[in-house]
Amino acid sequence: MGSRIEHRGEFTGSLESVFIAVAGKDALQARLAALGGEDAKLLAYTAEGDSVRYELQHGIKAAKLPQAVRALHKGDIIVNRVQTWKRAGDEYTGRSDVGVGGVPGEIGASTYLSAKNEKILLRTTGEVVVRIPLFGGRIEEFVSEQVVNLLRNEDEFTAQWLAEHL
Repeated sequence: MGSRIEHRGEFTGSLESVFIAVAGKDALQARLAALGGEDAKLLAYTAEGDSVRYELQHGIKAAKLPQAVRALHKGDIIVNRVQTWKRAGDEYTGRSDVGVGGVPGEIGASTYLSAKNEKILLRTTGEVVVRIPLFGGRIEEFVSEQVVNLLRNEDEFTAQWLAEHL
């Protein structure tokens, strides 16, 4: 059993403009530069019709990891994130799958971008699973907290991007 991820962001703008701020190539590259950590990269980006798929790499320095993680994993951590989005009527639905190099586990989440009460909502629901006996639960909780913090920071960046570019 993993640790749940629940997050909700709220933005002002049209569904299309918020989608561009969340999943547009220029916005992603700027977000990575601001929030991606060490060795952050946009590894791949494909947009076809109403669908977008991209792969991101984030880096986390070993010094920023809790002792329990450092005891099990030596050195920095590279996080690879694959996100897909597809227009579905009046919303975008997506999937995010994340792997952490050298750690036996994964993060999976469903993502939704939709209009509600003159706002655009970005919802993320998912789960962190770490398959390490005895320590897995503690690491899952830490990772889950870090994912929610990253999503909050990404929301702040997205709001700023919208204010500056649209």
